[in-house]
Amino acid sequence: MPKSVYIASTGRDSGKSIIVFGMMEYLLGRSHRIGYFKPIATDSTTGRDTMSLVADHWNQAMEGRVVSAFTQEEAEEIQARDGLQTLHKGILQAYSELEKDCDFVLCSGTNFSRSTSAFEFEFNIDVAKNLGASLLPVISGHDISAKKVIERLRSLLELVDDSHTPVLSAVVNRVPAEAIGETRAALTEAFGGKPPVFVVPDEPSLSRPTMRDIADVAGVTRFAVTQDTLVREVCDIKVAAMGVPNFLGYITEGELVITPGDRADIVTACLLAHRSPNYPDIAGVVLTGGLLPEEPVVKLMTGSGRSPLPFLSIEDDTFAAVQKIEKKRGWLSPKEPKKLATAMKLFQSSVDVDVMGLEFAPLKDGPVTPLMFEQKLLMRAAADRKKIVLPEGEDHRILRATSALKARGVAEIVLLGNEDTVRRRAIDDGLALDGIEVIDPATSPHLNRFIDEYLELRKHKGVTYPVAKDRMIDPSYFGTMMVHLGEADGMVSGAVSTTAHTIRPSFEFVKTKPGISLVSSVFLMCLEDRVLVYGDCAVNPKPTAAELADIAISAAGTSAMFGIEPRIAMLSYSSGTSGTGDAVDRVREATMIVREKRPDLLVEGPIQYDAASEMSVARSKMPGSAVAGRATVFIFPDLNAGNNAYKAVQRTAHAVAIGPVLQGLNKPVNDLSRGCTVPDIVNTVAITAIQAQEL
Repeated sequence: MPKSVYIASTGRDSGKSIIVFGMMEYLLGRSHRIGYFKPIATDSTTGRDTMSLVADHWNQAMEGRVVSAFTQEEAEEIQARDGLQTLHKGILQAYSELEKDCDFVLCSGTNFSRSTSAFEFEFNIDVAKNLGASLLPVISGHDISAKKVIERLRSLLELVDDSHTPVLSAVVNRVPAEAIGETRAALTEAFGGKPPVFVVPDEPSLSRPTMRDIADVAGVTRFAVTQDTLVREVCDIKVAAMGVPNFLGYITEGELVITPGDRADIVTACLLAHRSPNYPDIAGVVLTGGLLPEEPVVKLMTGSGRSPLPFLSIEDDTFAAVQKIEKKRGWLSPKEPKKLATAMKLFQSSVDVDVMGLEFAPLKDGPVTPLMFEQKLLMRAAADRKKIVLPEGEDHRILRATSALKARGVAEIVLLGNEDTVRRRAIDDGLALDGIEVIDPATSPHLNRFIDEYLELRKHKGVTYPVAKDRMIDPSYFGTMMVHLGEADGMVSGAVSTTAHTIRPSFEFVKTKPGISLVSSVFLMCLEDRVLVYGDCAVNPKPTAAELADIAISAAGTSAMFGIEPRIAMLSYSSGTSGTGDAVDRVREATMIVREKRPDLLVEGPIQYDAASEMSVARSKMPGSAVAGRATVFIFPDLNAGNNAYKAVQRTAHAVAIGPVLQGLNKPVNDLSRGCTVPDIVNTVAITAIQAQEL
């Protein structure tokens, strides 16, 4: 029978959604059959509720398993008409249907939108008891002392104890950063770890609205905006009523400027201030009174083809607009990846789910979903942060990935590029690069040292100083030299550059590991229920038998590094001894070399893909094989076969293809596809960081 946890807050503004998000990500990293249950859904026209967060962010993983029993109106009507007992029965019935299809169910209590806190928390205790769920209460520690936190938690535990509902753990959330140590010490002394009580610091940025939130305020329309600019965070509100010289003296970073729509002087000043390094970067502008600037000013606002600042409009006068807008708070949403990454980092650094003792043990050989695999990558990379250099720092996708990586704490990032260009593009995208090192190879103090090193390494090739200087100014060469000299732990490139341009410097001076004759690549293919390794799909056009053996041995090491037990299939168009010809003989010879070099590895070849992957086929084609039907590492006979195969599986089976992951190098350098997405970059950086951890 599935086990479940019921997260219940003791009042409004506890930050419960952070705990829901963190717990859900933890659970989905361990099973593909997780359910999310909310007994009473919050009625909301904006969809701002943890149900919409879970359903939208994990839409494929959670399809059909995000369930509520009633809306708030339905629950109130049932309670008034038939009584509270009938309401509880309906909730239990809906939960029982969901749990049939789940290994584990995460439940989230009601949101205190209409009733008193005391009554509603008791209601949630009763629901948890009826569902057989362990309770995880969330208490707000905002603006109260450690002594008051202890009093509240003690009263809560006494109330729960009287109901005989088991408490899994407790979370004190939104504690001011300066009070974290005192609060943790006081809770440990008061409760001795029974139950475990976790303290999560307050993070103001999570409750700050973005320009997208402001755009959702009733009556607000989007006048001149792009999706990129809507992610800008609003730190404060400023009404612009002064003349321009005085107004400019008052603006601050992240401010939302509210001004009548006919103030062309203020609009122009905001645009110029946004472009000037001498002024703070404002979040956006709301034009009030239903007024809009005249046509020449509108052209100035949108002349580049995209509005450099988000401009919103509202019919209300300035005073009424401020009253509406200042009430708006931020919310975790799939449309705000920076906030989600910040929330996840906050949860992981504060809550140790493993010590809670969840009664949850998915099968060891159970399915591994793409989400499970990706979450393990990110968590493993974050556990021992490495410095990864990204040479294409001026690319917008790289900048967004950098922001996400920083917020999640996956790795320490160094960007290469012109610093003014990099930081201006980040500002245009509403991204903060605080704490991110940006290096321009052409002006770096490292440049001369790197040139001298390159001359020494390549003097046998007759490289001259001018050639060495040109090479080291190139971001790909500069980044690779950083890795070579230990200034960075790994490099990821290829969002703009070709594969050849990305990896050529590695061939020149990073070189291969001892015992490995060539650099090769693999893709980590995340299918619906498992992760496979495909190689070589990106580097070697037509490997010899010895090179195929090297690729297989390297792929086995890569497979093991990422928790995939290596069972190697050396692919060909025939299985076993059924076929002959140069291509089959080359694979057969490669298989023999692998067995000689690494007798500890399970390897089969030549073998066809169906016999390697499907047990029913394996029984007839290669009975008794330890690999057939169970292969995890697929080595293709040449680049033509491998590249087409991975793309075919990626597109037709909707697999997540992570890679190419380069293998065989002394230090990790990895390539990106020029069509890569931000998640692709994040995953590749995590993989590179893990490779660096293994050195």
